[in-house]
Amino acid sequence: MLDVLVLDVNETLTDMEPLRDGFEAAGLPRHGLDEWFTAILRDGFALTAVGEYAAFRDLAADLLEAQLIAAGAEATEEVVGGVLSGFTRLPLHPDVAPGLRKIREAGIRIVTLTNGAAGMSENIFQNGGILPLLEHRLDVSVPRRWKPHPDAYRYAAEVCGVPVERMALAAVHPWDIDGAARAGLRTAYVDRRRTPYPRAFRTPDRQVLDFEALAAEITR
Repeated sequence: MLDVLVLDVNETLTDMEPLRDGFEAAGLPRHGLDEWFTAILRDGFALTAVGEYAAFRDLAADLLEAQLIAAGAEATEEVVGGVLSGFTRLPLHPDVAPGLRKIREAGIRIVTLTNGAAGMSENIFQNGGILPLLEHRLDVSVPRRWKPHPDAYRYAAEVCGVPVERMALAAVHPWDIDGAARAGLRTAYVDRRRTPYPRAFRTPDRQVLDFEALAAEITR
């Protein structure tokens, strides 16, 4: 039995492509978004590995400032804040709302768990019509361990009051899938990019192209 579906947020639910417009407006190349987001995750993982914690926004701001300076662009608080504010206006992928509605109608509880701040996505979920479907919107500021550390997933299980083996994580990131599997959750890899799953990571229990496909599988 599956009681709770845990959802990653950035890239899994939200389309981050519009952030490239903010990069361009700040004087950075559009492709710089990929380097920046990867660096945020890298530094968050590194701090977690040594038992420390920093908030997503703090790391994002520091790294963006460094990127702006390196590019000879203006690196004021206003510019940095303008780019970061784009996270609150991202659209959902079109498959998210219909897929999650079917999953919730099947009696499966749904929560989000992000390495970012849960509050940043409230308007996104409200505008996308999925906020009423979410029982909890969680982030790693309480366990102070970034996913894929097991404490992050255990925290979600504690909040939901269920054992980890009755939960599943859905995400586009193989490192998230691997971390959840090692923590005892079942997993669903949402393969939006149509890329091979890394052999070094634990194999997901399910591999789907989007949330409508996931809904069809788990409600069948």
